[in-house]
Amino acid sequence: MPDRLTARRPRAVVVGGSICGLFAAAALAEFADVTVVERDTLPEGPEPRRGVPQARHAHLVWSGGVKAFDELLPGLTAELVANGARLVHIMGDMVSRAPNEIWFRRFTSTHHRNLVCSRDLLDAVIRTRVLADTRITLRQNTTAEALQGDSTRVTGVHVRTGDEELTLPADLVVDASGRGSHAPRWLTDLGLPEVTEREVNAGVAYATRLYRAPGSTADIAFPLVNVQANAAKAPGRGGIIVPIEGDRWIVTLSGTRGGEPGPDPDTFTDFALALGDPIIGELIKEAEPLGEVATTRSTANRRRYYEKMRHWPDGFTVLGDAIAGYNPVYGHGLTVAAQCALTLRTVLRSTALTAPGTARRLQRAAARPVAAAWDLAVGQDAFYPGATDTPPTALERFLARFVDQAVATGARSPRALGALLDVMSLEKPATRLFSPDMLIPMLFGPKKPHLQGPPLTEPERKTAAPY
Repeated sequence: MPDRLTARRPRAVVVGGSICGLFAAAALAEFADVTVVERDTLPEGPEPRRGVPQARHAHLVWSGGVKAFDELLPGLTAELVANGARLVHIMGDMVSRAPNEIWFRRFTSTHHRNLVCSRDLLDAVIRTRVLADTRITLRQNTTAEALQGDSTRVTGVHVRTGDEELTLPADLVVDASGRGSHAPRWLTDLGLPEVTEREVNAGVAYATRLYRAPGSTADIAFPLVNVQANAAKAPGRGGIIVPIEGDRWIVTLSGTRGGEPGPDPDTFTDFALALGDPIIGELIKEAEPLGEVATTRSTANRRRYYEKMRHWPDGFTVLGDAIAGYNPVYGHGLTVAAQCALTLRTVLRSTALTAPGTARRLQRAAARPVAAAWDLAVGQDAFYPGATDTPPTALERFLARFVDQAVATGARSPRALGALLDVMSLEKPATRLFSPDMLIPMLFGPKKPHLQGPPLTEPERKTAAPY
């Protein structure tokens, strides 16, 4: 029997120093010595990072993600809040118009709290926390080139650092490299068949500008303001104001094919004023912009069904956006990243990292949070013209109508809103929408009428005035 004091710990390599990769490293450190391979140089503090083009746009972490954050790294949310992030009550601290153009009442009876801050701050706090673990090593400016092994077992990853090429041996390689993942090619190079993929692309373009918080809004907990696009009125246009640290607002506007916002700062406010409700444009038209307009079009929902592959090699797992990327408007990417890392830890607490079949178990477990977010995203985006070659089925159309009714009910019933937010925040499965908390208010009708406009209070409107 080997001496347990001298036995080698398993070795894991995580490809990608993204939030998903860092969370995966944190989860793996309980079971292995971890090397994180990152192609770029990571910043020292809350600064923009190469390879994250979406970082300048509005971000939020749903309450399901907030819980996963603190399960993975206890106290992380409090640390983020101490550095300027904010926990906002959904819907109490949010003024939101749903895709069916119904305004939500600002109920405060639900438990859901979303985390909002800049992506730079989020990355910096998580990076500092994870990389302080001595069981985790970071290799920067290093590119993962290919997997080492064969179709039955991955034994490491070939990497390149400048002119140097080498193989990092590993008992488990985790691909957390995001939308640009090369895992499909890596697997076919090992002799495995191509993975099945699906894309649903609503053709959404994003434009974001940073503003100084206007008037005296920096002195109060000003709500998020969200006008969601309506797929029934293509092109769909929407926007959101997210107050963040440093007395700033991130304002992100979006539009589908034929209605995209552009990079011209002179048209940014006009686009916001022309949304289904002009509230965002009215709030920013006198505000001071901080910098130019940032745009992106990399917003398609794209999924790879690794969990359905007939054969899967031991020693390799794909997580987060490398499995599926979503239209950012739904804000689920960060929550899924954390929940994927949690599934990694949960499986490895009951199954040895090096045991045959563990990688397949990990892959199937990671598919669960991915599938939940995927169904929410494509259930909306599939209805935009040109989004998919496969038109929505009769069942998908029925479910879309049901969700519209659930939203309409939740907009004026706190009981139904709680059920709706359980699903939207990825805390509970979609079957929660068919619970008595939703069906009873839906069938017998909420007593409160629908709002006719955005529920900003008069004091909030006054604080947003520039003078």
